[in-house]
Amino acid sequence: ALQDGEVHRLITYIFIYEDLISLACGAVIIWYFAGSFEKNVGTVKHCILTATFSVLSALLYLFLQPLVSRLLEVGDAKGFMPVAFAMLGVSTTRSRMKRTLLLGCRVPVLLVPWLGLCLAWFVPHSSLLGNLCGLLVGEAYGLGYCFCLDFPESVGSKLDWVFPFTLLKRIPGLKYIPGSLAERRASGNSMIKAVPGTYPTQSYHCPSPLALPAHPSAQGQSF
Repeated sequence: ALQDGEVHRLITYIFIYEDLISLACGAVIIWYFAGSFEKNVGTVKHCILTATFSVLSALLYLFLQPLVSRLLEVGDAKGFMPVAFAMLGVSTTRSRMKRTLLLGCRVPVLLVPWLGLCLAWFVPHSSLLGNLCGLLVGEAYGLGYCFCLDFPESVGSKLDWVFPFTLLKRIPGLKYIPGSLAERRASGNSMIKAVPGTYPTQSYHCPSPLALPAHPSAQGQSF
């Protein structure tokens, strides 16, 4: 397809799903992995890295597919899952955590994407080679081998005010994440900052003390 000039298929394959089950799995993967990745890097960088990871994963897949197909049956790379594994590889390689809790067991963070790769085997119409290529691209980027593809936050802040990102800000119901880390932290703090006077209060009832008799003789008269 690339030899015929269909270069657009290096990106459009992430939108192709075979049935409703694979589409539902892709929607969950986009919501969980892509959503959390966007919160960490911003909408601008998220969009650029999504296209970058898609192209690099597809090129690596096309390079390895003739070699692997001699030993195993290789499925076509379809859906967002290769890009999701690339984002997961970036997050785990750059994470400061050493271990995390997975299914009740503490495992090394760097081992989580490879365990997820085994679980992705059971997702309908998923390509093991495509997911592996996405994971390798993400870990290479996270380790700094693709530093030429990275850009500073100042560039991301400037792109926030360039089309089409200015249009994304106007779409109702769409949460736009700024490219600057300071702005992301400020927006996060504004969400959890309560307005004065809205804190919940609890009133405690303290019963009044019993009235004492005015004169000692009054107690004797009551008896």
